[in-house]
Amino acid sequence: MRDRLILLPGWGLGISPLEPLAAALRGLDEHLRVEIEPLPELESGDLEEWLDELDSTVPQDAWLGGWSLGGMLASELAARRGDRCCGLLTLASNPSFVAHEQWPSAMPGETFDAFLAGCSADPRMTLKRFSLLCAQGAEDPRGLSRLMLGGAPHTSTPVLMAGLEVLAQLDTRQALQAFRGPQLHLFAGLDGLVPAEAAGDLLALLPDVEIGLIEQASHGFLLEDPHGVAGAIQAFLHESGDD
Repeated sequence: MRDRLILLPGWGLGISPLEPLAAALRGLDEHLRVEIEPLPELESGDLEEWLDELDSTVPQDAWLGGWSLGGMLASELAARRGDRCCGLLTLASNPSFVAHEQWPSAMPGETFDAFLAGCSADPRMTLKRFSLLCAQGAEDPRGLSRLMLGGAPHTSTPVLMAGLEVLAQLDTRQALQAFRGPQLHLFAGLDGLVPAEAAGDLLALLPDVEIGLIEQASHGFLLEDPHGVAGAIQAFLHESGDD
């Protein structure tokens, strides 16, 4: 199944931000089967329940990838599967989304707590704010934000809150160190949600994997330049497949 790539989306915005990238990847390689797997719609913030759900729905022996929260979940799933995962790629995925002592290059805890409270009080406004943060640093941030928000599904507040709880507790450093397959991690230089410094910190943690920083790009870089990102992924898949 080395010709199959499963992509997991980020929080709140559904699968539409990944669709242009999936189309670009299919255009580069007609033999590559690219599928987008929606995130679980669980009202539980239990990480193991989320991983169990994904493990039961995502095909085995495929490449795993994802954007933001999706990349973090793909990392955990890759570590869980080991040899039954061909390789891993993440897009704008910080090993820990919320900063802590061992991983300072992330969102401050008080900022995240305010975000959590905002989502509980007014989920639609919080999603709008989130889409603006995703687009911060883009050439056309307002246009990109509207594009992301326009494709967002109507997810219930408990499911959105559970997703944020999972996001807050994830720390994928151990999973990334444990997974022995090929890895590619792409970050954005102007990301409003994941500090660019995280790329260097991850390289220090994982000196043997491929880590890239796209300098003039936002958290939503996969929508800004789907063909450029697809080219980088395609090169990685081919290089890893030839080993």
